[in-house]
Amino acid sequence: MLVTKEFTFEASHFLTKYFGKCERLHGHSYRLTVTVEGEIGTNDLVIDFGILKGIVVSHVIEKLDHRHLNDFFENPSAERVCEWIWNELVRLPELLQYEVRLYEVRLWETADSSVSMRAE
Repeated sequence: MLVTKEFTFEASHFLTKYFGKCERLHGHSYRLTVTVEGEIGTNDLVIDFGILKGIVVSHVIEKLDHRHLNDFFENPSAERVCEWIWNELVRLPELLQYEVRLYEVRLWETADSSVSMRAE
């Protein structure tokens, strides 16, 4: 079964390997969904939504919210930020103790444009 939690954060950036209006400083209201996969446990849950929220907030949102992404990434494209989020979450012991695995990370840079990484 899949369990998904949604988050938002605000951040600024400019693209260093792009020629066009996105090479100039600008900001986004990012939307992030994190999906884990697992079996329903003896408590009838795959993972508690509050536990999943705490993990993502402490390992991702608190690091990126209201930040300038160029301070952390050479070229903070949506693809690179999504990849970083995946790598932050994929092997967390907090997730592993719930016998779930990271299934998908999807990052929306705008209301109609997103990138995602998914387990194989």
